[in-house]
Amino acid sequence: MKTLSRIALLSIMVYLTACAESDNSGPLLAEWDTPYGVPPFDQIEDEHYLPAFRTAMEQHKAEIDPIIGNMDPATFANTIEALERSGKNLTRVSNVFFAVESAHSNDSLREVASTVAPELAAHGDDITLNRALYDRVKVVYDQREELDLTSEQQKLLEETHKAFVRSGINLDEESQSRLREINGELAQLSQQFGQNLLQETNDFEIHVTDEADLGDLPASLVAGASEEAERREHDGGWSFTLQRPSIEPFLQYSPNRELRRQLFMGYAMRGDNDNAADNKAILAQMATLRAERALLMGYETHAHFVLSDNMAETPDRVYEFLNQIWEPALRVSMAERAALQEMMGEDGVEGDLEGWDWRYYAEKVRKARYDLDEEVLRSYFEVNAVRDGVFSVANRLFGLTFTELEDIPRWHEDQQVFEVKEADGTLVGIMYMDFFARESKNGGAWMNALRAQSKLDGDVFPIVTTNFNFPPPAGGVPSLISFENAQTLAHEFGHALHGLLSDVTYESLSGTNVPREFVEFPSQVMENWMGEPEVLRMYAKHYQTGEPIPDELIEKLEAAGRFNQGFATVEYMAASYLDLAWHTLAEATEQEARTFEDEEMRRIRLIPEIIPRYRSPYFAHIFSGGYAAGYYSYIWAEVLDADAFQAFKETSLFDQETARKYRELLSKGGSRPGMELYEEFRGRPPTIQPLLEKRGLTGN
Repeated sequence: MKTLSRIALLSIMVYLTACAESDNSGPLLAEWDTPYGVPPFDQIEDEHYLPAFRTAMEQHKAEIDPIIGNMDPATFANTIEALERSGKNLTRVSNVFFAVESAHSNDSLREVASTVAPELAAHGDDITLNRALYDRVKVVYDQREELDLTSEQQKLLEETHKAFVRSGINLDEESQSRLREINGELAQLSQQFGQNLLQETNDFEIHVTDEADLGDLPASLVAGASEEAERREHDGGWSFTLQRPSIEPFLQYSPNRELRRQLFMGYAMRGDNDNAADNKAILAQMATLRAERALLMGYETHAHFVLSDNMAETPDRVYEFLNQIWEPALRVSMAERAALQEMMGEDGVEGDLEGWDWRYYAEKVRKARYDLDEEVLRSYFEVNAVRDGVFSVANRLFGLTFTELEDIPRWHEDQQVFEVKEADGTLVGIMYMDFFARESKNGGAWMNALRAQSKLDGDVFPIVTTNFNFPPPAGGVPSLISFENAQTLAHEFGHALHGLLSDVTYESLSGTNVPREFVEFPSQVMENWMGEPEVLRMYAKHYQTGEPIPDELIEKLEAAGRFNQGFATVEYMAASYLDLAWHTLAEATEQEARTFEDEEMRRIRLIPEIIPRYRSPYFAHIFSGGYAAGYYSYIWAEVLDADAFQAFKETSLFDQETARKYRELLSKGGSRPGMELYEEFRGRPPTIQPLLEKRGLTGN
């Protein structure tokens, strides 16, 4: 009979006490008696979250203590798998809270986020900086060559050991103490950055009273602007905000240059207005703290620390990669600028092209060159039809079916929920889709896992969410989106497939738990199908007549496919360089954000008519998300996706053998190295040429 140590007995008492105190957590820690075991969103109240977090953290500690106190020698089962099993309730609460807080936030949830962020950071440190726990992990790790482990078990052991080492377990006591302080400060600052950005985005408005200033804005977006003005209690007129479905069309179509300037600058200066929501000091402090932490950990910079665990490995390799694309992209953007300046002159406008002019004249040039009318095009991209299009692609590739579920808990009435099944009827998982922009939602588009797939203790199917910021239906017209928005829908659906098709044993290795450069690969691959004529005819149907998109319009769309790609590539890459600049700071010395950014943009010779896709004060990916020193990963992954899609082009768009190989890649999650999986799928390493050709950056 095995005996328990005193620490293990005490941990059980703590666990029981925590369970007894969990009443205030409402349904979050109870058994979810809901269809498919989805979170009971209709029962969860804001006040439930903080008690649930705190109870779940205590429960997690109570699960860790017996691992440490186990008198038996450390083994893979009693240490590594035991760690993997621990903290399930904390994961459950975290998944639900952060999904809701990002997509349907309010003051109460933001307060919870601010309060719990440093507590979660401290809790994580308590585990990964626990020497007794690490000693047991290291015993197993040191025996790894003698253990009869599967490849997935080997990967779990490697990642578990690495998590402790990269968290600072080998630092001295004083350094660990400072590391804890840094982690807590960063957690708080990150939350504040995101909340400031949301406030700045929601507070800004341009109210238009002259219909002529709307120009050729599509009727559906005019109706949406009218409803926004009414919601903001204006007596008529049209309101435009910094939400993407509002700002981008206005910059494309409004002939009023001054209003375009105001809206453009409102967007460009978010978090940079020297007010209570200013983010410059916050982000500079975060960069400084990250630099200090990297030095503590023995790395030259934060980027060196992050990239040492990524496919790129070093900042030098990332710069080398980016520089291959930057020069041709910059040349193309300069040629685009000349064409827009010429069109602006033909329009009778004197002076130089400015940032607020680019989209307006790009739309004019595109229409003149390709006779492609954006409003006509939107008529064929009703959001539910596009959704059905990506479902059809997944069905033809993998045999998946999607059935909408009506009577199921959700956190907002706009959400759609789908049961995903195999061709034989086997349940794959549940997917939530949340399409429309609102003030309570963060900007951009993203995917969350509410529950990750695993098989350690029985088959657990995944529950995933996808979130967008498309224009909501308005004026009796459904949500009509651009072709670029259709690609965004496919992108997030690709992330969802990565989670849904996961087939591994361990939750921490499932789905999108892969290196940063590889996580964007499956999402970007899915975008490729959306522009193929065969697929366009499947889903692009006129929202009124149901007629499929005509071949003439497909030909125009294809012809314009590489138009303005210099601009798109340069604005994205400028943000990638900016990210690296902040995170290759070799000294923990705080920078003045505007000056620092300006100097980096001069270094890369960014033309003044283009600003980075994300300026520092609203660069949420790196200052309130997980992309610090990793924003380059989108274009790194695009090398993979452009090359991978060629495998289908070389056979057929829905070749079943190629689809089977690709699904096998998706199913492995992070249980094997990403490049190893890619080369197994493709039969060779990727090449950059398909990307350059796709973006029209060759021969310049």
